[in-house]
Amino acid sequence: MKIVTLSGSLRANVGKVDAKAVRAIGHVPCVIYGAGEQIHFSADIRHFKNIIFTPETNLVNVEVDGKTYKTVLQEAQYHKINDRLIHADFLQVTEDKPVTVQLPVKTIGTSEGVKAGGKLTIKLRKLKVRGLIAKLPEYIELNIEKLAIGKSISAGDIQIDGLTLLHPKNISVVSVDTTRTVTTADETPAAAAKGTPAPAAAAKAAPAKK
Repeated sequence: MKIVTLSGSLRANVGKVDAKAVRAIGHVPCVIYGAGEQIHFSADIRHFKNIIFTPETNLVNVEVDGKTYKTVLQEAQYHKINDRLIHADFLQVTEDKPVTVQLPVKTIGTSEGVKAGGKLTIKLRKLKVRGLIAKLPEYIELNIEKLAIGKSISAGDIQIDGLTLLHPKNISVVSVDTTRTVTTADETPAAAAKGTPAPAAAAKAAPAKK
């Protein structure tokens, strides 16, 4: 997993008034927890580019008051109106203790179903997993080349050494769904047998709109 760095300053006071003042100067109130006493600090919102505004999940080395804390982002809060980042929670992690994170899903290849006219649907763009830091990849890669129309990859189908997926095994992650085009093509012979004009023929007979 990729490591990024975030520099911050300790907050002398904690509360709504102080948090508002911190945000007024373009900083984000933050907290580190998970190893005893919580550490409250603030960091420049511009330095969250590789933490928040990225599809990858990264380890974050937070530097505060001369000390470095190895963390992962656990929660980010945004303003209800302008979606501006207003608070971030970081969990301090160690090499020997499992951690829970959400990893992005990436697909590789072109599925047989898509080649046949189906539509690829990624139902879960991130998966919640638990494992040691050393075992955490930047993302979960799924090969979809053999995925036919109507088929899917469920959480139970995904096996990654050292990681436990925290989802029901039957939940669908990626699927290839039938499209209207495929359905129409399948139904056309039956319609023709009944003497009903095929959709394509009906389309040709319709007057053009001007």
